[in-house]
Amino acid sequence: MCSKQKECTLKSENAVCVVTGGVGGLGRAICDYFLERKARVIVADRDAEALQNLPDSFCCEAVDVCDPVRVKAMVQKIVKEQGRIDILVNCAGTIVSAPFVNVFSPDQMMFPYERFRQEMAINLDSVFIVTAAVVEEMVRRRTPGCIINISSICAHGNAGQTSYAAAKAGVNAMTVTWAKELGRMGIRCNAVAPGFIGTPSTHAALQDAHLKHIVENTPLRRLGDAKEVAQAVYALVENDFCNGVILDVNGGLTL
Repeated sequence: MCSKQKECTLKSENAVCVVTGGVGGLGRAICDYFLERKARVIVADRDAEALQNLPDSFCCEAVDVCDPVRVKAMVQKIVKEQGRIDILVNCAGTIVSAPFVNVFSPDQMMFPYERFRQEMAINLDSVFIVTAAVVEEMVRRRTPGCIINISSICAHGNAGQTSYAAAKAGVNAMTVTWAKELGRMGIRCNAVAPGFIGTPSTHAALQDAHLKHIVENTPLRRLGDAKEVAQAVYALVENDFCNGVILDVNGGLTL
């Protein structure tokens, strides 16, 4: 379902851009933003039904980004069809809010380890799995590239988000580590750390009273917009001297 597109206005001409978790929210905004700038956008998401409803201007791959075997097969397929991968945006993930200790639930007071592992897998392991598969192809083909990881303001720690905060802190650490290792190979690695963005997942994860408190403590007095995150991602791709950057996009909430 991929249509023919014009030459790309990115620095890497006709750039091939893979976005994980690209069906909705931040991912979709990033996909739309890159498509508007004439990139060849491949949307990788586990929601096969939602992928079928995307415009034909996108190339779509249904995949579980926590499955190393399937991810590697997908990456090899994309490289075979497109010739290379220039840009990877790791956006797949879920926002999780639950207390570490729930005194109102004596039968299950502590946050379940099984749930912790599941949420670490989608928010942290997936970044490692997909990046490893893509970077292997970049290195083998000597293709300069750019990796952008979607982190979060919660990487600094946020009450009620043990697994999510831990995962995003891990994403930041991997971003800087890969920037140091891969830069000499012409592969840059950066991250965008959004604050609280007005997406459906944010509203589903946080109560209205909490969101109101966040807005009141944000200097710009509002939630962010998904397009503003996409603009930040694109800026890191455009600037060839940005490497190992964790770019905060939070309206000044952490000032």
